[in-house]
Amino acid sequence: MKLLLLGGTLFLGRAIAEAALQQGHQVTLFTRGQHDSELFAQPGVTHIQGDRLQDLSALQGQTWDAVIDTSAYVPSSVRAAATLLAPVVKHYTFISSVSVFANVQQVGTDENAPVAQITEEQLAEAEQLAQENNLFTAPAFGDWYGALKARCEQVAEQAMPGRVLTIRPGLIVGPHDTSDRFTYWPRRVAQGGEVLAPGRPDKPVQFIDVRDLAEWTLHMVERQQTGIYNATGPDQVITMQQLLETCQQVSQNDATLTWLDDAFLLEQKAGPWMELPLWIPDAEQDMAGFMSIDIARALAAGLTFRPLAETVRATLDWDATRPTTTEYKAGMAHEKELTLLKNWHERH
Repeated sequence: MKLLLLGGTLFLGRAIAEAALQQGHQVTLFTRGQHDSELFAQPGVTHIQGDRLQDLSALQGQTWDAVIDTSAYVPSSVRAAATLLAPVVKHYTFISSVSVFANVQQVGTDENAPVAQITEEQLAEAEQLAQENNLFTAPAFGDWYGALKARCEQVAEQAMPGRVLTIRPGLIVGPHDTSDRFTYWPRRVAQGGEVLAPGRPDKPVQFIDVRDLAEWTLHMVERQQTGIYNATGPDQVITMQQLLETCQQVSQNDATLTWLDDAFLLEQKAGPWMELPLWIPDAEQDMAGFMSIDIARALAAGLTFRPLAETVRATLDWDATRPTTTEYKAGMAHEKELTLLKNWHERH
């Protein structure tokens, strides 16, 4: 199969390219050439450099069996790509996000739930922001991110009706995840000592190994599946305690977990999600179901998951290759963690 990847050197795009090459597919990567320029310098890979926000002309005059779009955040970029490629590709996969949902207060949100909306004025501002700053990262769009992804889904379907596969991942984790939203926990537990564990030990969490997502995406593309699928995991409920204890088991060190409840953490100005990854306080009712998204449709379509310990180990192994000067984008500073643990023990 001849595949075109819009984005293919960072995280999910990279994992999809690696999986595609392992399965013998021909891969074309369309990127800006700003990351890992030597990556995939091998037979079976064609590199096309260009900026999808500015000029797609380098894609003209070629044909592919399918395109996988991992790098779109604003509708205009999807419209331009899908319109250009519609005559020369059979199938279009758009990587969206579970953030598209307008409401995740209830456990079990499925693909039929309403999506977030964005006004035309906000859309114009987001498009201008993307053009002026060449934005290709989710945080840059703030609260508009989910609604923009939802609009992108709609634009793709309009351009290629009946030929679009939309995948809505949850938190993607594993090797090469520079967001550090999962990496923090294996790394922190591996450092040993007393570890601040946030919230309720039995609080469910959801995430998906990037390699599982990549392999399943290819499985769906090979079969030219269409429609919308939530894609997070695992296939059974996993709690924060299970995650952290798995990190302990993989690290095999002296790490101990001290659980600090929501009320104390909020009082101490601890930050949910980014400062303490995967922690969403119970008080945030509007996010009560964000870590309990329904994935029954994807499971029925063949989505599978490797053991959690394998994800933790691979994350640690990759993290060990990063420069010692790496500035981590998520996770609590060690000094603050020590202060919070000290304050907690003084009260208990």
